[in-house]
Amino acid sequence: MINKHFAWILEVRPGYEEEYKKRHEKIWPEMIQMLKESGVRNYSILRHGLTLFGYFETDNLENTIANVNRSEINQKWGEYMAPIMKIEIDPESNFPYLLPLQWHME
Repeated sequence: MINKHFAWILEVRPGYEEEYKKRHEKIWPEMIQMLKESGVRNYSILRHGLTLFGYFETDNLENTIANVNRSEINQKWGEYMAPIMKIEIDPESNFPYLLPLQWHME
């Protein structure tokens, strides 16, 4: 089975929970377009307390990460969100650490 399901965990800084939600309610259209052009689909972010759980699907993770990493709009979005988030980046991929898939059911 080829994994097409990916997830990450990040954190919102204390006191910025509502600001995080507001910023995503007004996510820049060009950010959404870049994600789609990078092969991302079925993308959701959920929150429990300060913990953010992101889930997305892509057919080619390597290409998706490369496209996102070289995107100027992603860099700007990251700078915009950095003050309200704690982000751990995998130095090998320059992307948030991805969680290993344990089980999946269609």
